Parts: sequence; structure tokens; C-alpha cells
Amino acid sequence: MAGSFEGIREECGVFGIFGKSNCSEQIYYGISALQHRGQESCGIATCHNGDIEVIKGMGLVNKVFDEENLKGLGGSSGIAHVRYSTAGESKLHSAQPFLTKGANIKFALAHNGNLVNFWNLRDYFTERGHTFNTSSDTEVISKILVNEYIKEHDFVQAIKNMMRYLDGSYSLLILTTDALYAVRDPFGFRPLLLCEIPNGYALASEDCAFSLLESKVVRDVKPGEIIKIDKGGMTSDRIGKINRRAHCMFEYVYFARPDSTINGISVYKARKNLGGLLARDFPVKADVVSAVPYSGVAAAIGYSQKSGIPYTEVLLRNRFAGRSFIMPSQEMRDRVIKTKLIPVEEEIRGKDIILVDDSIVRGTTMKQIVGMMKQCGAKKVHLRISCPPVIAPCFYGVDMQQYKQFIANEKTVEEIRKFIGVDSLGYNTIGSLVEAIGISHNSLCMACVDEDYPTELGELRAKQMKLTDA
Repeated sequence: MAGSFEGIREECGVFGIFGKSNCSEQIYYGISALQHRGQESCGIATCHNGDIEVIKGMGLVNKVFDEENLKGLGGSSGIAHVRYSTAGESKLHSAQPFLTKGANIKFALAHNGNLVNFWNLRDYFTERGHTFNTSSDTEVISKILVNEYIKEHDFVQAIKNMMRYLDGSYSLLILTTDALYAVRDPFGFRPLLLCEIPNGYALASEDCAFSLLESKVVRDVKPGEIIKIDKGGMTSDRIGKINRRAHCMFEYVYFARPDSTINGISVYKARKNLGGLLARDFPVKADVVSAVPYSGVAAAIGYSQKSGIPYTEVLLRNRFAGRSFIMPSQEMRDRVIKTKLIPVEEEIRGKDIILVDDSIVRGTTMKQIVGMMKQCGAKKVHLRISCPPVIAPCFYGVDMQQYKQFIANEKTVEEIRKFIGVDSLGYNTIGSLVEAIGISHNSLCMACVDEDYPTELGELRAKQMKLTDA
């Protein structure tokens, strides 16, 4: 996917379980299923004998954890996290879960999302004598929760009070010595799902993480909902209702694993629908339809089925290639990109090809991809993009932070076509995106394509940034 090469990064993923003896193995497999949401760092926290133990490290789940250190994480409840940093440094001290002690309470917290008012909150509490060890918004959430617990001596009420401070996206799992809490922000930006298992419950950013569990019931945690799970079972509470929802549309376009169902919508079906609508609105004669792997595949299949043009692979993904965004120079990043995607010359030479991808950010990577295909003898390359043009930054957990990142801010579609070097270019419209997902426009966050920010502070930040950054 061009998005992942050009600047759109995965967010984070959380997984939790309560009531499963020796739970660390199940947590390991659960968080491994969410590895696509973050590859920078990972961690597991479990409760055992009245204490909370945390192990975390930089890198992939299967590199940080092994049989030996998993055995050291006993207990029947725990939470885990995989991270790509949208707020905070890419260092071990910013890895999650965060362990916090204070006011006769100990808890570990894992967060998927991003606070728009992070720096405001950090400054506010710093002025009142609080100290911070990281630049992570998750640490700020933890400090507020401790502060409110000191006042209330009731954990659920402390969570409610904490939520009133927060502006932005957050799906939280909080592990105490006697309970597991799940919290989703009132807009429902980031997904969070609950499933019932024998003798307990599990929670995760996506239901694909439940695949190895004997799950009975799966549902979304409701926006604004606070779930408490302890030995007495599960209870639920909610803060005041907000009239609109703001489910991130990029979950359906790119982030989530294709086999996941989020907010009641099949991700795979949504992506196929996006491809079918591209075929309806931007038909063209060609020999084959193909995809930039992997997130473009379902949309390409949808395009193929709608158009009747056969689907084939013209690009293969080299899963052993290095990560281009950590390379020190653009020249080195360009070389890594060329090793990530391997052209299948036999399927390219002499053919007119419809190439489908999820998004275009800067356009430089897609230009390279098209150049490779032309070098391999493609007669024509027609590019179809399942997401509308990305034109605005995201402040809710997607790593798209500046107006100047987006080629669609500087160029028309025709100018982008010429820059990339394709024979034709078509994007889905905002209307088609809503139609494909099957959720009302007012229930989706699409600020990155329509600049309609769900929160006032998000809108204000965008206006300020536009003056200085566009």
C-alpha cells in the first residue's frame, strides 16, 4: 500500500483478558494478531498474586516475548499493547502498557488513540506540581486517573472524571489488581470490541484477535462506555451522550485486518465495495486488474468482479525488506522501497493494467511503482484509489500531521496523474466512500478528506496549522 510507504502509519492495538488461568499465552497470541497496528514496540502486563508485572520492549511481539519470559507473567488477567508512535518518542520508556502507582492504587494502562489537547493537559498538570517522564499522552491519561482517584476513592467515577478532561481519541484497557476496565471515547474514533469466553471476557482493538479463543458473544464497546470486569462479572456505565459518532474511516480503507468486523461492518466487504464503486465510476479497458499489496487487494478484487476484467498479481510484497521510514536519507529509503515490491514481469509485459491502492499521500512512492511497471514493459497503467484525496492532517491517531505532506493540496487530479506517470487516475468520492462502508456520513470521521473535524479543538488546530504549514 502506498499509504504505508509514504507516511500513513498504523496506529496502536490493545488486547486484554480476564478469567483465563495462565493468561500470558493467550495474550501473546491475541496481541500477535494485532501486529499490523504497530510494529515499533509492544508490552504485556498481568496481575498475579495481588501484584502487576509488566514486560515490554522495542520491536515485534515474537522478538520481545519468548516461552521463558511469558512463563514469568502468571495470573488470570492481563492487558497488552502494540505501538506505532503518533504521540511520544520512539523509545522504550514510551512503550506500553504504562504501570502507575499512587494513592493506594496500582494499575497498568494501554491506549489506542491520540489526545488533541495533550500539551495543554501536560502544561496544566505540570504547573500544579506533577512530573512527567515521557512525551506520551498515555502518561498524561494515567496521571489524571490517579489524581481523580485520590478525590473519589472510586475507580469508575475517577474514569468518568478523567474522560471530561480528554479531547481526542482513546480506546483504553486498564488493569488493576482486582479488575479489568475498558473505556472508549464518546465519539468512538478507535475500535474496541468485547467478547465473552468461558469463565471470563476478552477485549481487543479488532475481533481478529479473538480467533484462538472460544468466544461466545462479540460486540463493540459503545462510544462513551466504561466496562468493569471482575470476579463478580461484568458491569457497564456510560458518560453523557454525544449526538454524533466519529468512527475513523481509515479503519475500513487501510488500518484494520481484512477479516475484522468493526462497528458491525465487515472490513473486507467495505474494501470490496470500494473497488466495485471505482469500477462503476471510473471504467477503462484493460487486460488485468491488480493491487499494490496488501491493503489494495480487496478493492482490486471488487473492481475485477464489477468490471469483469481478470484479477492477477503484478506486484509481490517482500516481507523481509527493511522499514524505509527509519532510513537516514531519501536515497536509501527509495532503495528499500524497490526491495519491498517485486514486479512480476511476465504479468506486466505488453499489458494494459488497472492498479488499485488505498491512498496517495506524497505521490513519490507511487511514481516509483509506476516507473517500475513501465520499465517491465507495461503498455498502460491506470491507477484507481479507493480513498478520496487526502488533503488534511489527522489529530486523532493517524500519523498524518501536516498539510504540506499531501500532494492533493498542491495539485489537481490531472496534475497528480502527470506527476505519477499513469495513463489515467480515479479516486473514489466522499459519497462513494460512505456508500461502500455503509455507515452514515455523520457517524464517520473523514476529516483528512473533508476537513470536518468532530471536535472543536481539532478544528482549531487545523485552522492554525493551515496558516503556518500549508
